[in-house]
Amino acid sequence: MAVGKESKHAMQSGRMMQSYVFLSPGVTSLETKRIPTPGPLEALVKVELTSISANDLNIVRGVFPVTSGLTLGHEAVGVIEELGELVSEYEVGQRVLVSATSSCGQCSPCLSGNGAHCRGMLGGWRLGRTTDGAQAEFLRVPYAEVNLTPLPDSISSEAALLLPETASIGFAAAERGGVELGDNVAVFGQGAVGLCATLGAKLRGAAQIIVVDKLSSRLDLASKFGATTGILSGPSLVKQILKLTRGAGVDVAIEAHGEPRTFESAMKVIRPAGTVSCIGVFTSALTIAEQSFNSGLGNHTVVNTLCPGGKARMERLIRLVESKRIDLAPLVTHRLPFNEIASAYEMLMEGQEDVVKIVLQVSEP
Repeated sequence: MAVGKESKHAMQSGRMMQSYVFLSPGVTSLETKRIPTPGPLEALVKVELTSISANDLNIVRGVFPVTSGLTLGHEAVGVIEELGELVSEYEVGQRVLVSATSSCGQCSPCLSGNGAHCRGMLGGWRLGRTTDGAQAEFLRVPYAEVNLTPLPDSISSEAALLLPETASIGFAAAERGGVELGDNVAVFGQGAVGLCATLGAKLRGAAQIIVVDKLSSRLDLASKFGATTGILSGPSLVKQILKLTRGAGVDVAIEAHGEPRTFESAMKVIRPAGTVSCIGVFTSALTIAEQSFNSGLGNHTVVNTLCPGGKARMERLIRLVESKRIDLAPLVTHRLPFNEIASAYEMLMEGQEDVVKIVLQVSEP
C-alpha cells in the first residue's frame, strides 16, 4: 500500500533539482528545474543511477526532434519518492527499475502486446522524447503501475540499470528474428545493444554466432557474450561469413549498427527464407540493392523492433539476472558522478574506442 503521499507532496513543493537538458541540436546543458509533482497515475522516483543510450545521442544530433528544454534520458534505477493518489501497488521508499518505454496498458497497441507503440508509432518512447527523462535527480514516471518494477535485494542497482533498454532491445532482436536451437546467426555491430543481441542469440540456443565490428576490442568482448567467431569489418566479410556456413548463409542476421551498407551485408549473408532482424537506427536513406534482394525471390523476412518495455518484460529480465543466466557487468566501462554527464556525452559522441556504457551516479543508494 502506498504511504506518505501528502507529506511527500508538501516536502517537494518549491524544491529544485539538476537535470541534463536538450537545448538545440548539438547543444545541451546541466540546468536547474523544479521537482515535478506526480499525477494520479504517476510516481516520482529519486534517481540513483542513469545512463546514456544511442538514441539520446541521436536526439542531441537532431535526428529525433524534441522540445528545447526537455530533460534527456530513459534509463534509470531509483527509489520511489512520491506516489500519485491512484497508485496502490507500490510504496514510498521502494527501490525500482524504470521501464525505458512507457506504455499505458489500456490502448489497443498495449492490449495487443505492442506497448512500445502505445497510442502511436513511437508512442511508448515518452521519457526523454516527449516528456522529461531520466537524466535528472528526480523522474516523473507515467502509468507507474505498468512501468515500474520492484528490485529484489539480491540484485544491485548497476546490474539492473541496463535491462530496460540495452538488454531488452538486444534480446528482442534475437526473439523477433526467430533464432532457434542450432541456428547460425550473424550479428553486425557490437556496441552495447549489439553485444546484448549476441547474448540473446546464445540464450535462444544458436549454434554458431558470428559477430562483425570495426574494433577488435569489441570482438574480444563479444566472446564473453557468446560469440563463436569475430570478423573485422571489411570488403571480404560477406565471403568470410558464407565460408563459415559452408556457403549456405546464416539463418538469422541481426543488424545492430544502423548503416545501409551493413544492412546490405546482412541481406547478402542470409540463407534462402532467412531473416534479417534490424535494431540499428538508420539515420540515412536505406535502399536494397537488387543483387542482395535476389530480385524479390529469396523468400526472406525483414523485421525491426522498438524496445519492448513494461513490468512483465522487466520481471523476466530480472529473473535472468537473479538466476545468473546473464551478466551485463562487462558492458560498463566507465562510472562517473552525475555532474560530469557532459563529459560522458562527449566521450560517446567522439566514439572513444574504450567506451561501451557509462553509468552515472545521480544519488547515493
